[in-house]
Amino acid sequence: MSVSPLIERLVEALRCLPGVGPKSARRMVYHLLERDRERAELLAQTLIEAMRKIGRCARCRTLSEHELCTLCAAPGRDPSQLCVVESPTDLEAIESGTGFRGGYFVLMGLLSPLDGIGPADLGLDAFERRLDAGQVRELIIAVGTTVEGQATAHYLSELSRGRGIRVTRLAHGIPLGGDLEYVDSVTLAHAFQGRMALE
Repeated sequence: MSVSPLIERLVEALRCLPGVGPKSARRMVYHLLERDRERAELLAQTLIEAMRKIGRCARCRTLSEHELCTLCAAPGRDPSQLCVVESPTDLEAIESGTGFRGGYFVLMGLLSPLDGIGPADLGLDAFERRLDAGQVRELIIAVGTTVEGQATAHYLSELSRGRGIRVTRLAHGIPLGGDLEYVDSVTLAHAFQGRMALE
C-alpha cells in the first residue's frame, strides 16, 4: 500500500478503465507522477473537457460534441440504409473497414432483462421514430451473437418487419483464411446453417 492516500485514490480511479487491474493502474500512476507530469496534466484537462462537452448525437446516438455527429451531418449518406450497432467503437470499425455509406443507430448496449436493460435504455423510442420517418428501406443489424445480441436482433427485426422494412444481419462464421480444425463448434454450426450458394 502507498504512503499517500491521494495516490491510492488515483489508482482506484484508473481501475474504472477496462482491462486495468490494480498493478497496471499503479504502474500508470507512478509513471505519470515520476516521468510525465506535463502530459498527465494535459490528460486530466482533456478528460474534464470531454466529460463536460461530449454527449450523444441527436440522430444516431453515437458520442459527439455537437448536436449531430460528423457522419449524420455529412451530405451524401444514403438514408435508405440504417446500420444498428452496439457501441461507438462498432460504428468506427464498420465505417473504417467497409464502404458503407448509409446511416447508423448506436444502441449503447444490448437488451438484457436480467440486468434491467430494456428498450427504453437503448433509445428504441428514437429508433422507432427514425423508422416511422419513412426513409429507411433496409435495416442492417450489426450486433454480436451473444444471447443478449440475439435477443436484441430479434426485437429490432420485429419492429422493422412490422413497418415493411427489409432486415439483414451481418454474416458470421468462419474467418477469411481460417482452418476448420481451429474453429469452435458454435461458430462452425452458425457458418454451416448460414451457408450460401456459390455463383
